[in-house]
Amino acid sequence: MSTTQSERLRELLEPLVTSQGLDLEEIAVDSVGRKRVLRVVVDSDTGADLDRIADVSRALSARLDETDAMDEGEYTLEVGTPGAERLLTEHRHYVRATGRLAKFQLADDGELVARILEVDDEGLDLEVPGVKGRRPTTRRLGFPDVVRARVQVEFNRKDQKEEEA
Repeated sequence: MSTTQSERLRELLEPLVTSQGLDLEEIAVDSVGRKRVLRVVVDSDTGADLDRIADVSRALSARLDETDAMDEGEYTLEVGTPGAERLLTEHRHYVRATGRLAKFQLADDGELVARILEVDDEGLDLEVPGVKGRRPTTRRLGFPDVVRARVQVEFNRKDQKEEEA
C-alpha cells in the first residue's frame, strides 16, 4: 500500500474511530487473489467489545462507500482488535498492558520477561518472576532501553480476585 493511500485512509477513518471512543491502531491493505482486504485495528483503554467493533465497522463502511479512498474494485473491510500477543509500540499500549506479562528485547541485546506494574512518561516498573522458587524482584526499565516489547499469553495465571480470596 502506498504511503499516500495509507495517509488518506488514516485521515479519512481516524476521526470516525475516535468519535466512537476508540484509537485507530493500524491500517493495512492486502491483496488476496484478485480481491483486496482493508484491515483496520482499533483499541481503547477499556477494550473494544463486539458491539463497539460492529458500530465502528458500519461507520467506516459507510464512509468508505461515500469516497474513492479504496479506488475502484472490490475489497473486504475487516475491523478488529490488536490480539493477545500484541506489540507494544506506543505509550498507551504499555499503559493498557499494565498487569500483563511482556517479553522485552533490550537495547543491550538482552531479553527480559516481566510483568508490567506501572507506566509513567520515562519508563516502566516491572516485576521479574523469581527463578527456582525465589521471590519475584522489581526492576525499573526506561523506554530508551526497550527495542521491542510484546505481550505474552498466560494460560495458568491465577486471577487476582482468586489470589485475594
